[in-house]
Amino acid sequence: MRPPVHPSIVLPLLLAGCVFGGERDTRPPPVRPMGSRPITLNLPTSRETQTCYADLAREDVRYSPLPDRDFGGGCMVIGAVQLIDIGVPVTNLTAMRCGLARAFVGWTRNAVAPAAFQILGSRLVKIESMGTYACRAVAGSPTGRLSGHALANAVDISGFVLEDGRRITIAGGWNSADDGIRRFLRIIHDSACKRFGTVLSPEYNAAHHDHLHLEDDGKNFCR
Repeated sequence: MRPPVHPSIVLPLLLAGCVFGGERDTRPPPVRPMGSRPITLNLPTSRETQTCYADLAREDVRYSPLPDRDFGGGCMVIGAVQLIDIGVPVTNLTAMRCGLARAFVGWTRNAVAPAAFQILGSRLVKIESMGTYACRAVAGSPTGRLSGHALANAVDISGFVLEDGRRITIAGGWNSADDGIRRFLRIIHDSACKRFGTVLSPEYNAAHHDHLHLEDDGKNFCR
C-alpha cells in the first residue's frame, strides 16, 4: 500500500498548477480588425496545396506561390498563387487560392477556348476579369458575411476578346440578340458550374449583371 501524501506537499503543488498554467486559457485569439496592417503567417504548406502546385506544373502553368498573410477582419490569403501564364492573357488577376487557380485554368482551356472557336468561330485571345482577392463582405449581405474574395477564393469574369476583334461581355452579351453569343455564354456558365462550387451570373441578382462570379467553395450552388 502506498503511503498517504501529506497535505503540506499537496497544497503547494496545487498552487503551483494555478500559477504556471494549470488552467488553460481556451478563449479564441482576438480577431484583428479589417484593414489592419497585413502580417505574414509562418505556416507549413499543406499537402493539398503541394498537390495543387504539382498539378499546375504538370499542366505547364507558370505561377508563383505567394506568402500566407493575414489582412485582419478574417481576410486571409493562404495557399495562394499568382498566375503568370496559363496560355491566354487574363487581366486583373492577383492572389488566387491554388485550388481556385487550378479550376480556373481547366475552365479556360477546356471550356472557354473551345466554345469560343466552335460557337463563335474565332480563337480566344484574352479574358477580362474584375479581380480576385478583395478584403470585403458579400455585396448587400445584412450580416456582413465575408465574400469568397476575402479569402482569395473567387474570381469575377466580365468579358472575352476574340482574335477577330470581337469583345464579348457579360453585361452586353448575356441577353444579346445574337444567338451565338448567348449560347456561348450559357455554355461556359454551365461548364463553370461543374468545376466551381459557387457560380453566380446575371440570373442571380442585379449585382452580378456584368460578370460571372466563380468560387471554389464546394457548395454546388449554380445560378
